[in-house]
Amino acid sequence: MTAASAAMAGGVATLARAQRSALAVLAIRVLGAAIAYGVQVLLARLLGRAEYGIYAAVWIWVAILGHGALWGVGQSVYRFVPHHRASGEPDLARGFLAGGALFVLASALLVAALGGVLLWLGGDRLGAAYTAPLVVALLVLPLFALQDYAEGVARAFHWTALAIAPPYLLRPALIVLAMVGLIAAGAPADPAVAMIAFAVAAAASLAVQATMLLARLRRELPAGSRAYRPRLWAAASLPIALVDLTTLGLSYVDVLILSLFLPPEAVGLYFAATRILQFVAFVPYAASAATAGRFAEARAMGDDATLRALVRQAVRLTTLATLTAGAGVLAVSPLLLAMFGSGFQGGVGLLAILVAGVALQAAFGPGEDVLTMLGAERVCAAVSLAALALAAALNLALIPILGPTGAALAMAGAGVARALGLAIAARRRLGIATHVLAGR
Repeated sequence: MTAASAAMAGGVATLARAQRSALAVLAIRVLGAAIAYGVQVLLARLLGRAEYGIYAAVWIWVAILGHGALWGVGQSVYRFVPHHRASGEPDLARGFLAGGALFVLASALLVAALGGVLLWLGGDRLGAAYTAPLVVALLVLPLFALQDYAEGVARAFHWTALAIAPPYLLRPALIVLAMVGLIAAGAPADPAVAMIAFAVAAAASLAVQATMLLARLRRELPAGSRAYRPRLWAAASLPIALVDLTTLGLSYVDVLILSLFLPPEAVGLYFAATRILQFVAFVPYAASAATAGRFAEARAMGDDATLRALVRQAVRLTTLATLTAGAGVLAVSPLLLAMFGSGFQGGVGLLAILVAGVALQAAFGPGEDVLTMLGAERVCAAVSLAALALAAALNLALIPILGPTGAALAMAGAGVARALGLAIAARRRLGIATHVLAGR
């Protein structure tokens, strides 16, 4: 076999593996979205619209601070570990894995401690309804952050099922069991108890995931010497952290600003619509989980043809799957919203706006993954920060006038603007077209 034919065969195999990984992730995320939907329905019915809105706001702070505590390490792990392994540097791969875990734990504990100080100083302003669930949320932060890192490690080795099944299948199922058990034991159905259930589920699912992950790592990357390049890793991770934080902000700034202007009942209604949106949003996530690390591998091996083919395949399949999922969700959205309880049916229009925004974003392709995996993370950070500023400005302008509808319009518009900006940046900086019409 000639070198050219061997390279071609390797590229075809890589594409085939990416397709299988994407399908596996898609299947798990479909099931995970169904379980998560059931969890939210249960919580909404147990708590009521007002307290469900309080729980939603607290949960969002867990997600933002928990993800933020990684400082980009959860993403850069599946950039550098595949690169170091493909480059014949297993000592650096071991160093990143071990050092990253220690860093994430220390960072999450520090964030939780600082949050505790702020809560102690300003708890009176928040009120009792928020204080108790926030205290529990601070205890959840280290568990949440470590599981986020474990997901990134599994993705670095293309163990997609192990990466996402524990946080998106096991953890939600355990939340239900823990919540039901606590209420059966006499605990009140309130946001603080719901957060305790979340803490129990996070601890148990992390224990399962970490045990399985360590067993696989021992086989795939046997014990040996470790090397460290902290400056290189930090230089890439910090811009990725900014991208991650701005992405989180784009995911949750609407709910946070809604909670400033509107009562918890309105927040609960809007949050319910965003939870159903996850049936659509999991499609781009599945594609990213299956292909992001492969972008870095293809670049490390100098296989530009496979890299571009992966990008074209990802955007086309993602766009088609997103449109299909969006149409299906909107068709049954009245029933899905009614399951949350009385008064939630008003979220149909909100959901339609949000779905349209996700579909348009998918059509611009994996610009974020291309930029962060191929060394242009600073450009990605700049675009994402600008999009977050736009989202905040639009929410502040539209929510006082249009209420939850204004939030939906603001998030759809800012999300599309970000996707367009990332696609333009990928084309100009790296010469890679990521939009759905690329290659035609």
